Amino acid sequence: MHWFVAALLGVVQGLTEFLPVSSTAHLLLGARLLKFEDPGGVFTVMIQLGAVLAVMWLYRAKILDVLTGLPSDPDARHFVLMIGIAFLPAVVAGLLFAGFVKRVLYESPAVIAVSFVVGGVIMLVVERTRPAPTIMSAEHTSLLRALAIGACQVLALIPGVSRSGATIVGAMVLGLDRAAAAEFSFFLAMPTMTAAFAHDLLDARQHLGAERLEEIAVGFVFAFVAALLVVRPFLAVVRRVGFVPFAWYRIAAGAVIIAAVLMGLL
Repeated sequence: MHWFVAALLGVVQGLTEFLPVSSTAHLLLGARLLKFEDPGGVFTVMIQLGAVLAVMWLYRAKILDVLTGLPSDPDARHFVLMIGIAFLPAVVAGLLFAGFVKRVLYESPAVIAVSFVVGGVIMLVVERTRPAPTIMSAEHTSLLRALAIGACQVLALIPGVSRSGATIVGAMVLGLDRAAAAEFSFFLAMPTMTAAFAHDLLDARQHLGAERLEEIAVGFVFAFVAALLVVRPFLAVVRRVGFVPFAWYRIAAGAVIIAAVLMGLL
């Protein structure tokens, strides 16, 4: 039964990690509803690496080009520096606030609900008022813009905000095209979620028994497969209709969670 729930949560993780709907919130609420014990959110964070490895596989040609081009290609060096600079704010914020977030905010469905609704409203506003895009490719993002997008990612420490949602909306405000903003979010997820995985593995290494590791392994594999299937269709939807459907989903889901909290169901 634990394996089945871990697999189900892995699918949820893989389907939602790169959508602007907060995979962490879906996992926390799903675990609560399924009565799946996840002390400190370790399972929640560690299976996210499965989804990240899926997007790394999908972009393997780009990653290989960058790595092989580092000695001689200025564009490759710019790409690595751009992602590194965008990654820095999350490192600082994670070291300072990760403990508080997991102890306090992860336990509050009300925080998730409010974050869902506020994030959805902001997404609708940005879709209507954002400046005309001037950057059509994620790799052409300036270093200053990259730092600003990285600062937006810090907001995703709050469950329900959505790491991809915060970075995508921030990138769109800063002039990136929708698809370029989504791809920048994918690239930034690679170091961010790898670091989060390593941090949680180090912190929880003494409490990871065989059964716990098996649950994480099952969730990890299912998250990888689900993410592999959802990334390309997500980009196609973004190019065709934008982020409005995801914004309304967030608002509706937030309203349902608020109702469940008021009724004592969560």
